[in-house]
Amino acid sequence: MALQVWETFSKNQSQHTHVSLQRPSLCLGPPIKLGEITLEELKQYDGSDSKKPLLMAIKVPQPSSAQQPPPNNISSFSSSDLPWRPDQNQILLSPNSTFAAGFQPVPTSPNMYTFSVWFHNISQTAIVWSANDNSHVNRSATVFITRSGELRLGYSSGENLWPSKPTGNTNSSRLILHDNGNLVFGNWKSFSHPTNTILPNQQINGTTLSSKNGKFRFVDSKQLVFDANESYYSTDDSFVLLDYNGKVSQENGASFISADFGATRLRKLTLDEDGNLRIYSFDPKLGQWIVGWQAVSELCTILGTCGPNYICMYDGSNSTFCICPPGFRRVSAGGKESCQRKTPMTDLRNSKFLRFDYVNFSGGSNGTDINAQNFSTCEASCLNDPKCLGFGFKYDGSRYCVLQLERLRFGYWSPGNEIATFVRVDRSEPDESNFTGMLNLLETTCPVRVSLPYPPKESSTTTRNIVLICTLFAAELFSGVFFFWAFLKKYIKYRDMAQTFGLEFMPAGGPKRFRYAELKAATNDFSRNNIIGKGGFGDVYKGELNDHRVVAVKCLRNITGGDAEFWAEVTIIAQKHHLNLVRLWGFCAEKGQRMLVYEYVPNGSLDKFLFQG
Repeated sequence: MALQVWETFSKNQSQHTHVSLQRPSLCLGPPIKLGEITLEELKQYDGSDSKKPLLMAIKVPQPSSAQQPPPNNISSFSSSDLPWRPDQNQILLSPNSTFAAGFQPVPTSPNMYTFSVWFHNISQTAIVWSANDNSHVNRSATVFITRSGELRLGYSSGENLWPSKPTGNTNSSRLILHDNGNLVFGNWKSFSHPTNTILPNQQINGTTLSSKNGKFRFVDSKQLVFDANESYYSTDDSFVLLDYNGKVSQENGASFISADFGATRLRKLTLDEDGNLRIYSFDPKLGQWIVGWQAVSELCTILGTCGPNYICMYDGSNSTFCICPPGFRRVSAGGKESCQRKTPMTDLRNSKFLRFDYVNFSGGSNGTDINAQNFSTCEASCLNDPKCLGFGFKYDGSRYCVLQLERLRFGYWSPGNEIATFVRVDRSEPDESNFTGMLNLLETTCPVRVSLPYPPKESSTTTRNIVLICTLFAAELFSGVFFFWAFLKKYIKYRDMAQTFGLEFMPAGGPKRFRYAELKAATNDFSRNNIIGKGGFGDVYKGELNDHRVVAVKCLRNITGGDAEFWAEVTIIAQKHHLNLVRLWGFCAEKGQRMLVYEYVPNGSLDKFLFQG
């Protein structure tokens, strides 16, 4: 039953005068006080302070949190509704109940709120859009629609925090939430103003995403940037659309697909606070969001992962950690940690360089490329520049030399890095670098010096001299062969170490690495009787592993490219799963051999496999 509340206020009354809502006089018994509302709220609802009757619904006080009832689900919000406050137990629900909208407490500040849209009725709340991500409000804020048809979020007096200040039709505009998660008011749509998440069938092209911490942005729908303008990932063509199957389409017709492509699941494309862009799908059995695709596979290459002077490293479980390199130490000040020099450099002329193999300080705007003829030229360029704190150099003849000026930024270690970084420290610094393993130059020949005496004169000592010469020649030849063998053994050792380090840091969940001896035994020493196929890139052998699984082993021949490219291609192939594709189980990259291990499928009619059952 509605009440008519008549307000009569004098000009000198306070804006915080309270109006009591009471039971009408026709009811039996004394008046019962049901709730109070301030004059400020009445003005906010009415849009004016004129003296006229106002028809209102009774506002019943909310029960305590211990007795919190289920939320009041509404299908729309209009100008005839009371202002919506954070402490009201109310949500706007989509018709299919997949999405909900309303006030959500900020995790780091429970007394502050955002007006958001999220996935409803799943175990993990996943906010997909917020009206005021950068301007949180307290309990006194409201959402309401003015008499002029403007949708407002904020306080009674002050800025409207709703993005782009939406305005609708005075009489008919309502705030509604569609089944696809699009919040709509008149011509205004939340899909046109994304925050950090894109939903299926929401246009991506032309929009910008921002991470919740504000450090990262996805601009022009094709480039990830840190700190407004420093790019660390880009594609040639813009992203266009994420579909319900888990595929992101691009302008040129290419696409990126999720690992669980085709499964019927809730999905979202989110720019996370670590700066990576990921496709998530919700697994109802596990009750959690699973990553199906991510833009940056080497997480340490994301700018800003670690602070100045730090080196980002991988812990082997698809996550990272930051360390202070030799010559530096962690310092805590004001509740924050930083990486500072152990020994300050007071005189740049009295300095030296510590060498860090496989480490790159990408530097951003602090890096300066120069064309150096050799290592000495690159080193001298840094020594002669008082702002130079270090330099990066490649030993591949490419003349790659980058000077790090004023700050050492965005450092990371990777076995695929072809760069050695030299960091400038004081000459008295006792620390030595533990980032080693890169060879300056592989010498493939060992010179053999053979000393022969002058031809002897005709005498009785001729036979003795010939024996002496042959002995010396044999000794020199043996020494040369021995040293060449020792060098070759050491080279193979370092090469296998580099391969092992690289394989240890392959993405989690990748293909299995088989040993050469294991595949050799499985195929009966690659017997010709076990050959089941031949191709342009090598022969295919049938084999049986120790666990009695039958496999098809393809020995690759004449394959170009380095180990990093081979491992990357193997990982991509292993992630492709389809009913009509033979599945890749693993690979072998050992002793100069490269092999692919596939699931063995016996010969037969193709239609049996495609249409059986």
